Amino acid sequence: MSKEQQAEQMTHGEGFIAALDQSGGSTPKALRLYGIEEDAWTTEAGMFDLIHEMRARIINAPAFTGDSVIGAILFEQTMDRNIHGKPTARFLWEDRRVVPFLKIDKGLEAEKHGVKLMKPIPGLDALLRRAVEHGIFGTKERSVIDAANPAGIRAIVEQQFDLGREVLAHGLMPILEPEVTISIPDKAEAEDLLLAEILRGLEALPEGEKVMLKLSLPTKDNLYRPLVEHPKVMRVVALSGGYARDEANALLARNAGVIASFSRALTEGLSVYQSDEEFNTTLDEAIRSIRAASIAH
Repeated sequence: MSKEQQAEQMTHGEGFIAALDQSGGSTPKALRLYGIEEDAWTTEAGMFDLIHEMRARIINAPAFTGDSVIGAILFEQTMDRNIHGKPTARFLWEDRRVVPFLKIDKGLEAEKHGVKLMKPIPGLDALLRRAVEHGIFGTKERSVIDAANPAGIRAIVEQQFDLGREVLAHGLMPILEPEVTISIPDKAEAEDLLLAEILRGLEALPEGEKVMLKLSLPTKDNLYRPLVEHPKVMRVVALSGGYARDEANALLARNAGVIASFSRALTEGLSVYQSDEEFNTTLDEAIRSIRAASIAH
């Protein structure tokens, strides 16, 4: 498994990152959108069996290859499971040519200064070592900005870079994700503050180190161009953040150099009740549209 090949794909690949990393809190909603109600399982293990079947079906679809889906973010349980008898991360790269990432955050603290920081991550060192053993290329860690509060945004970016440095120390590529909630009234102001803080954080990174960034689609088109062009940034990716796919694609296409990392917008329209042909056709259309928006410039 070549880290150099994976780094090349993540830097220059024409496509997007699939976010298949719903965790315990968001899995019931993801299953409901897929047509599976909560009475379909009685234990958490049963719930995770069902979401793994859904993810495996997506990953096995003909359109889900590195030609369009250059990377995929996994939940820890997905990393620990197999597809066709092979550990998921290895299957993704060896069989689908998709670069595997791992979601490592454990949820959010209560809001303070207009932001929700990440909760502590117990056993982080062991988790990162295990990720390396599984052939994971990088990690993703999410926190949330709910207001244009300078102190809060500085704290959220500092926490992201602190965690990013721990990830880099293990030879993994961190995707820092300080998400700006798309519905807040001062979203544009929050994004201006966020950009300034990220640039500050990048300047403090040692020469030769790089990170990736996962950000909400900005109110001002091309706001994040300085990050796209920054020598310490491997790639800037955008989350759909609650926008429907068509709207997310339209916004994405207006931001040169930014590619998608969609979750719900990717799986929109998929159903457990579809035949494989219907499922694969629906997913193929989604993948084509998101790829097109990602490489629009």
